[in-house]
Amino acid sequence: MDLSIVDLSPVPNDGTATDAYANTVDAAQQAERLGYSRFWVAEHHGMGDKLAGTTPEVLLGSLAAETDSIRLGSGAVLLNHYSPFKVAELFGSLDALAPGRIDAGLGRANGSPAVDRALGTNRRVRNPDEDHAEKIEAVVSHLYDGYPDGHAYSDLEIPRSGGEPPVPWVLGSSPSSAALAGELGLRYCFAAFIRPGLATRSFEEYRTHFEPSQLAGGVDEPQGMVAVNAVCAETDEEAARLRAVAEASFKRMERGVVGTTPSVEEAIDELGAVPEPTPATLDAGEWPRAISGSPETLSDILEQLSDRVGVDEVMIQHVVGNHADALRSHELLADGVGLTPR
Repeated sequence: MDLSIVDLSPVPNDGTATDAYANTVDAAQQAERLGYSRFWVAEHHGMGDKLAGTTPEVLLGSLAAETDSIRLGSGAVLLNHYSPFKVAELFGSLDALAPGRIDAGLGRANGSPAVDRALGTNRRVRNPDEDHAEKIEAVVSHLYDGYPDGHAYSDLEIPRSGGEPPVPWVLGSSPSSAALAGELGLRYCFAAFIRPGLATRSFEEYRTHFEPSQLAGGVDEPQGMVAVNAVCAETDEEAARLRAVAEASFKRMERGVVGTTPSVEEAIDELGAVPEPTPATLDAGEWPRAISGSPETLSDILEQLSDRVGVDEVMIQHVVGNHADALRSHELLADGVGLTPR
């Protein structure tokens, strides 16, 4: 199994975005040393005091300078906010900074009405899937110089490294995004930490609708990755204790409190108890929003979930109380899965 990481750049308690970005760079460098396949950064808006990951294109430029070999990408750039040509220019520039190791993770998401107004985003698209598909195709066509002679955009050039262009991925958390990725013949990453119950169905839709891509940068066969919320510790019990932070954060989101990260002690107090360890063997159809375990337990659980959706790569997202716990979790999980250190 291949492992990757998506990082949200959470702002530490009593810290700033500067601290958050330093932690993200630290995590990317560690991931490279441990043998993780790729390191992606996220895009969230309007919560910069809690989540500093607002502009993946900027943060990826810093990561490109601070790493040597790990693939870097966006999880995801939200296309509904931007011009496809501008997005292609951004990723072309990143490719020039880190030749041959950039992933263009493309998604969409609406924020609060105030965020969407501030970003100039029009929500009144009659068919969001159609608009999203057109934007994805446009980004890929710009990245791969895919417009035919005579097209209005055929003479537009973007920065390039001269090597492999950025690799496009469609990101989503629904069967409709999976079907779209299949119809376009592009790689697909499903965010199971958002809607775990739809993971199996979404990958079924992806494969049912898959057609070999007519786009440069596409694939001839389905290629997928599943992203899960997971935390690892020396024992199942200690990992469950750390998972309390994610569980409490989810409950806060249900109450409309988004982006906050309690300490372990605060989380346990809010939950009323330490969560039970994630079972080493999940029941058929059981897919928790967050999972935890020792290296051996968590490795087995990830194998179960990846087998269930038929993928060979899992991307780890986590919500933990502090940066040290995050780094230790990545280290233990890499050892449990048997990644080869670089």
